[in-house]
Amino acid sequence: MSQPITNIPIPAILEINNGAVYQLEKILRKHYFSNVVILFDAFTFDNFEHSIKDSLSSIKVNTIGMEPNLDIKDLISLAFSLERHDVVIAVGGGTVIDYGKYIAFSRRIPFISVPTSPSNDGFASSNCSLIVNQKKTTVPAKVPYGIIADLDIIKQAPDRFILAGIGDLMSNITALYDWEFEEENGVSNVNHFALMLSKKAVNSFIRTPMDDIKNPIFLKELVSSLTMGGIATVISGNSAPISGSEHLISHALDKIAANPAMHGIQVGIATYLIAKVQEHRVERMNKVFSRTGFFNYIKEIPLNKDEYEQAIKLGPSIKPNRFTYLHDETYQNKAIELLHKDPQLQQVFSN
Repeated sequence: MSQPITNIPIPAILEINNGAVYQLEKILRKHYFSNVVILFDAFTFDNFEHSIKDSLSSIKVNTIGMEPNLDIKDLISLAFSLERHDVVIAVGGGTVIDYGKYIAFSRRIPFISVPTSPSNDGFASSNCSLIVNQKKTTVPAKVPYGIIADLDIIKQAPDRFILAGIGDLMSNITALYDWEFEEENGVSNVNHFALMLSKKAVNSFIRTPMDDIKNPIFLKELVSSLTMGGIATVISGNSAPISGSEHLISHALDKIAANPAMHGIQVGIATYLIAKVQEHRVERMNKVFSRTGFFNYIKEIPLNKDEYEQAIKLGPSIKPNRFTYLHDETYQNKAIELLHKDPQLQQVFSN
């Protein structure tokens, strides 16, 4: 039986420009939003709440500074304590974006994502990472109605946030190879449109000049490519276009590491390792991580090789229904061997 053609939700608003956040009133009026609630994290509340609110002279605005470490029950309680709004907007890092996404999902109203750093693709995805029963859990929501990325704000993000986004985006390469590997082994069916979009996203990015990661052209390409990766997951109905063995290692590290690094940093390290395991596009990986300063950065942070070995072994149990390279014992052993012998990784884990 043939598969039906599907209708895929994609953002109706996509603005990635300098000063984009101060075009918010024009954008909201264009889409007939007149009563909005804007969520901020601590940093964005202190630095942008006043100026953003003042820029919305003809819009009814309710602003809320969100506390950190809220769990799903807190968010549901807040969602239903709010008056009815036309749209939920979240301005800040990944946590407040996830809060806004879930609150909007709970109230069945549109959500606009305003990320202040490109540290991962969560600002464009249909899932969110929330605390459920005291554990970080991936929870379904909806793809944002809109994404507004102000490059003037994003370029102010510390380098490590941009490098984390690079690590997360480059994982598309290994994730797609894992997805095809699964299909070859009869475990998964590749959605070739989602695969194409994810591959085009990362291929577009790696052709960008990389001598300055704060360059607006570079940042726009990074944000655009992360957005395309997020949309690829909506098309496929799962995270396979952007998440494979490398993400399993990162998720395992989140469980066992004494001091886990940022998601995109862990993913980037694991992406390089898995590319070596797959023997696929390693030279390209080397060039991107060298030219952007990713390798130099991770040499300076504390990393524990024993924890990475444990994570390689634990990774397959994170998603037992998948069959990535890491699920194959031969390749898992190869990953452990490379962890201890690859010259680049020996420099990374020398501290």
